[in-house]
Amino acid sequence: MISGSVVALVTPMLANGELDWDGLQRLVQFHLEQRTDAILVCGTTGESATLTVTEQGEIIEQVLAGVGGRIPVIVGCSSSATRDAVHLAAQARSLGADACLVAAPAYNKPTQEGLYQHFLSISRAVPLPMILYNVPGRTAVDILPETVERLADLDTVIAIKEASGSLERALVLLERVGDRMAVLSGDDATAAELVLKGGSGVISVTANVAPAQMHKLCTLAREGKEQQARALNEHLLPLHEVLFAETNPIPVKYALHRMQLIDNGIRLPLTPLSTELHARVDEALATTQGPLASAQVQQATFKDA
Repeated sequence: MISGSVVALVTPMLANGELDWDGLQRLVQFHLEQRTDAILVCGTTGESATLTVTEQGEIIEQVLAGVGGRIPVIVGCSSSATRDAVHLAAQARSLGADACLVAAPAYNKPTQEGLYQHFLSISRAVPLPMILYNVPGRTAVDILPETVERLADLDTVIAIKEASGSLERALVLLERVGDRMAVLSGDDATAAELVLKGGSGVISVTANVAPAQMHKLCTLAREGKEQQARALNEHLLPLHEVLFAETNPIPVKYALHRMQLIDNGIRLPLTPLSTELHARVDEALATTQGPLASAQVQQATFKDA
């Protein structure tokens, strides 16, 4: 099963919006050094909605080559059209991905039966481990616990990323399907509590900028070290909060640029971080980069973007 701190990796871009391959390799090495447990590419944080299928394939190949089998690589394979999601999952499998992450179809608002049939169709077509992704704030549809229970019977379904923003919902899933699939948090701020109560880990935005700390947080929580896990989570709260001050991944791409890890590119319809938020992100970076951060992060010069 997928567990621990899974980084929802940004897709580095140049100022003109073209993909930044050097930046991508820098990020991969950064996460290997910092003990991130798995890498998710082409997800929401990776601006998947703006990537072509060809670009997604190239990103998968580059990341798999950089990782070299040392940690799992998961690929976002979400689409509002079931046949397109099947195509993306097939591409991910053919290139050697370890698993796919599939969100509920956005915009067309399927019924619970439609959701079940969507995931069932992908599972039947592509024998690749699948992580369900419940994020109703983006898709406008909620994968209800009873539907997750039905999907837990599918051989390829190994986990769910629960990003409804409700810890209570995640705990309900733990109780109902936790013996059959991993329950992963999609909410950095409450991830520690979920893991302390039996969750497997988190698919994290914060891990982009504090990977060693998020890895340690998950380790402490999985070991049942409640006081230490909660203290570290409290330390990271400024990052958890400010990285969602505007639509993800706007703030986290700004933060990574300030850390000199990526260029400052982002694709429309997303735009660069509002100027009035720069100081908040800078302050959160400065106050949360402790001894677990890499030397590269500790020594980063936060220049004007």
